[in-house]
Amino acid sequence: MPDIRLLTASEARAAIPDLCEILADCVNGGASVGFMQPYTSADALAYWQGVAEAVEEGENLLVVAELEGKIVGTVQIGFASMPNQPHRGDLKKLLIHRSARGRGLARLLMQAVEAEAARQGKTLLVLDTATGSDAEAIYPRLGWERVGAIPDYAMWPEGGLCSTTFFYKRIGDNRN
Repeated sequence: MPDIRLLTASEARAAIPDLCEILADCVNGGASVGFMQPYTSADALAYWQGVAEAVEEGENLLVVAELEGKIVGTVQIGFASMPNQPHRGDLKKLLIHRSARGRGLARLLMQAVEAEAARQGKTLLVLDTATGSDAEAIYPRLGWERVGAIPDYAMWPEGGLCSTTFFYKRIGDNRN
């Protein structure tokens, strides 16, 4: 049974090696999550250090999935920083190591991070994902509404432009 939990800043720092491995595995597996191939765990170090700092500053939620004591999945919510958006969060980097896929971890991670965001007063979440990717199919099944796609918004990690699809979900007390 997976253990799904919200990390503190110190736990996030301790988890960096596992988080680096997950990110490198996903990028090298073709996930368009902001980084280009080839990508190593060492390449991911600065990114995850920044995430741990954002957790410490209260700017980010970081939830992980563990199997047999090893972190194999993660998702984040970044809190909007503009004064007119205190109710909104940006879902970021839903990542499941390829060796752990097909076990429902994405659903469990999303349920946990959405519930925590709602507890912290967020009522609207947004995300973007590569159009046509495996990830794009996950979000509608979890109640997310597709807004639309922008062509040539980003690049696939192996090169070449890809469209990006945007989604939103109302959570907490504002589900209308």
